Amino acid sequence: MSCFGRLFRLALLLLLVWLPAAAAVDAATSPAARTGTVTWVYDADTLEVTPYGKVRLLGIDAPEKTPSDRDQTFVKLGVSRGRLREIHGEGLAWSIGNVKNQQVVLTFDHPERDRHGRLLAYVRLPDGRLLNRVLLEQGLVIVYRRLAFALKDEFLAVEGDARRRGIGLWKR
Repeated sequence: MSCFGRLFRLALLLLLVWLPAAAAVDAATSPAARTGTVTWVYDADTLEVTPYGKVRLLGIDAPEKTPSDRDQTFVKLGVSRGRLREIHGEGLAWSIGNVKNQQVVLTFDHPERDRHGRLLAYVRLPDGRLLNRVLLEQGLVIVYRRLAFALKDEFLAVEGDARRRGIGLWKR
């Protein structure tokens, strides 16, 4: 193979690696990014961010405090109903301890708001981690499957890893 052929293949490989990374949400450089402070935690997937109001973490779903029709989504994935209330409390406590009073960066996909008027956002923590992803890694939430969003495939893979490790909702 000629030198040109090798260079061409290398360039193509680099491009294939770089493009998906460039397409991912980058809160630090996104022109639509908004910075605010978490002043209240409703549950693991809903925060109050000053000055923007209620923010629903995009792409994830946390168990509710009390039984509801939404429990069925978790049960279909193999989570026991009893575990839902326990994980709700763990997710709430974790979020209060790690996110409340923190300055965060919000970035958006579309739609920007849900039917309740809440902002739908990816939430970047001060250390650079994506809160939506961290909660999935810890098994405190599941991927919200009824909405298309940019990081859905990544989130499904992270959820699958938490399930394989048997943590949080997936504890055996």
